[in-house]
Amino acid sequence: MTTRSTNISARLLAVATFAALALLGCGNDKSAVKFNATDITGAAFGKALALNDSATQEARTLDSFKGKATVFFFGYMYCPDYCPTTMTTLNDVLAKMKPADAAKVQVVFVTVDPARDKPKILTDYVRAFNPSFAALYGTDQQTATVAKEFKIIYQKAQVKSESTYMVDHSTQMYAFDPQGRIRLMIRHEAGADAIAKDLTTLVNS
Repeated sequence: MTTRSTNISARLLAVATFAALALLGCGNDKSAVKFNATDITGAAFGKALALNDSATQEARTLDSFKGKATVFFFGYMYCPDYCPTTMTTLNDVLAKMKPADAAKVQVVFVTVDPARDKPKILTDYVRAFNPSFAALYGTDQQTATVAKEFKIIYQKAQVKSESTYMVDHSTQMYAFDPQGRIRLMIRHEAGADAIAKDLTTLVNS
C-alpha cells in the first residue's frame, strides 16, 4: 500500500474510532471487568447484521453466533497489509488460549469488496489462516448497511480498472460476548497476547 493510501486508512480508522467512542459516551452499561481493548459494553451500534455465510451461502445474523465470543473484522481478500496481518494475529490469538477456551471463539471476516470476494475463494482465504474462521458477504447495499451499523468506513482507492483497485477501510475489530452483546473495540495493532486475555475473559464471563 502506498504512503498516500496508508495515510487515508489511518484517517478512516481515526474517524471511525472517534465516532464509536462518541456514541459510547451516551451509554452507561460498562462492564466492571477490565480489558486491554476498549470496553464498549452498552454501545448504541453493532446491533444488527444480515449477510451470507461464504461456506454455506446461508443467511446469517448476529443471533447466528450466539454461544461463542465472536470477533468481527471487516476487510477484503486483495488487501496487501492490514487484513492478512490481522487474520494472522487472530490465528495466533487462538493458539495462545487454552484449547477449551479457543473452541468458544468464532472469528468472522466480513468482506467490504463483495464484487471480487466471491464465496468460494473467500472461504478458502479465511480457512488458509485457520480452518475455524468464517466469512460473510452480501450485496453492495447489504455490505454498506452493515458497515454503517458497525461504524466501518471503506472506499475504493488507486482505481486502475473495474477489477483492479485497492479498498481503504477501517481496521478495528469488534468482539461480542457469548450472549451476543457487543463488548470490545480492538485496534489493529493490538498484540495477540492482549487479545487472547480479553477473549478468555469474555468466554468465561
